[in-house]
Amino acid sequence: MRFMMFVRADKNTEAGVLPSKELVAAMGRFNEEMMKAGVLLAAEGIHPSSKGARITFSRGAPTVTDGPFPDKELVAGFWMIQAKSKNEAIEWAKRVPFTEGAVIEIRQVFEAADFPPEVLPPPDAAREHAMREELGRMRGKR
Repeated sequence: MRFMMFVRADKNTEAGVLPSKELVAAMGRFNEEMMKAGVLLAAEGIHPSSKGARITFSRGAPTVTDGPFPDKELVAGFWMIQAKSKNEAIEWAKRVPFTEGAVIEIRQVFEAADFPPEVLPPPDAAREHAMREELGRMRGKR
């Protein structure tokens, strides 16, 4: 099962304050530990919402709104991990070297097998699987 572990943004991440040298080093060690355990698929921090845009779809027309966004639940980064269970994902999240007040949200990623055949027919599921395999090969070539 794949899980995303979202790091919630706070006033510092939204202000563009970079983490300390010590936290960056601790995060590097944590990411390396997950990589060696075969769990880590991706790990990224993202820029503040002031550098982003939001596209809202209404009545068939997309509307673009530039950041910053006032939401209290913005994302500042994420990990994509492969775990045997939600409990295993939680155990990894509990090991993140964060300090007081940091929040990580864990969400399972949908797999083709999660959809019934009437929603995702087998040929479409096979096409989806082939696309993901090709994307993996393309990432390997970069």
